[in-house]
Amino acid sequence: MAMLEIRDLEVYYGMIQAIKGISFEVNEGEVIALIGANGAGKTTTLHTVSGLIAPKRGTVTFEGNDITKTPAHKIVSMGMAHVPEGRRVFASLSVLQNLKLGAYIKNNKDEIEESIQMIYHRFPRLEERKNQPAGTLSGGEQQMLAMGRALMSKPRIILMDEPSMGLSPIFVNEIFDIIKSVSASGTTVLLVEQNAKKALSIADRGYVLETGRIVLEGEAQKLLDDESVKKAYLGE
Repeated sequence: MAMLEIRDLEVYYGMIQAIKGISFEVNEGEVIALIGANGAGKTTTLHTVSGLIAPKRGTVTFEGNDITKTPAHKIVSMGMAHVPEGRRVFASLSVLQNLKLGAYIKNNKDEIEESIQMIYHRFPRLEERKNQPAGTLSGGEQQMLAMGRALMSKPRIILMDEPSMGLSPIFVNEIFDIIKSVSASGTTVLLVEQNAKKALSIADRGYVLETGRIVLEGEAQKLLDDESVKKAYLGE
């Protein structure tokens, strides 16, 4: 059984259908890349999976539980975390305060402190800047903070929406290295990313989304070698 199963999902914004009956699955331990052009429905898909948007039809099943109508905060407590597009850190709060907000479902102070130390170990720059307001960090550092905050809940699966957007090439490489290490430590990853080449280079499998439909799927390397994918998404 897949860890995450999406079946026949349809999502509307008013009269406009954004997602048109997509189905896909994510197995435990995988990195899955969801790629496609702007407006293809990638972010809407993540928002629906994590409970921020209610679908009109279809189901979302997480570890055998139907979570289609489950509120977002309850989905977090079930073991799913979401790193939103645009980072969305709390600019006026310190780095440490932002991290602690990621552990709002935890009550054990020792466990929270252990999680903070784990995040500092993975993101040394966040420890260096722990007392700085998050709004003073660079874009890449804010992305690290958004990822660290999501990892504070110790999720079994993490959804990442455009983690490389707006970052310098050096930070892009660093962020993808971090995603690989998150996966290697046992967390399943569903990755939405416009940098299709980078996403597929670290993924196990991928799905190509076009105007609300999945038009191609397969092993990441096969998608990287696919001529239509190269032409449309890889700039080759």
